[in-house]
Amino acid sequence: MFTQRFACLPGETKKAVLLVCLAVGVVGVSYGSLALAYGFPLWVPVVSSMLVLAGASEFMFVAIIASGGSPITAALAGLLVNARHIPFGVAVRELVGGRLSQLLGCHIMNDESVVFGMSQPTLEKRKAAYWLCGLGVAIIWPLGVTLGAGVGNFLPAPETIGLDAVFPAILLALVVPALKKRTTLIRASTGAVISLAAVPFTPTGLPVLLSMLGLLARRK
Repeated sequence: MFTQRFACLPGETKKAVLLVCLAVGVVGVSYGSLALAYGFPLWVPVVSSMLVLAGASEFMFVAIIASGGSPITAALAGLLVNARHIPFGVAVRELVGGRLSQLLGCHIMNDESVVFGMSQPTLEKRKAAYWLCGLGVAIIWPLGVTLGAGVGNFLPAPETIGLDAVFPAILLALVVPALKKRTTLIRASTGAVISLAAVPFTPTGLPVLLSMLGLLARRK
């Protein structure tokens, strides 16, 4: 059944999906390692990788908690990071399936599955690419996190090998191309200045939330 569903996709697309899923798995190893090294019990990264299935918010949650922030602040920061899923949901409403499969279809919605789904030329291929990538990430991410958690038991100081810098580096690589737009650059810079200015006066994790005020900046 699944083979027939994905048969319409060209080999190049399937290969690209596989490579993206493998890259997600590598990031998952980093997340699992950091979570364990920062003192979280094994079940936290493993369960979150399956139920939350959103790498950015999961990274941010453990980082804020490890830095002394409150769980509420960490959760709010994660929700803000994933606010982009609201327009994603509108864009892929035809791809998530009917009533029986809709819950799973929404759960596997992520940056990768949305990009692959929306980039295909026909509705049939869009659905196939969306589900192939979404299910692939839903499987590979928890596996990578579990593997990383096992490695994290032997890394009492993850910063010594740079694991703590993996996710910020990935985010920076994703953000830099968008900064070519002047409006985006102004808003991002404004948010960064607000966040840095708030660090000495606010609890850990709150400056990240305050950086969202940069979205109010307008291009002159």
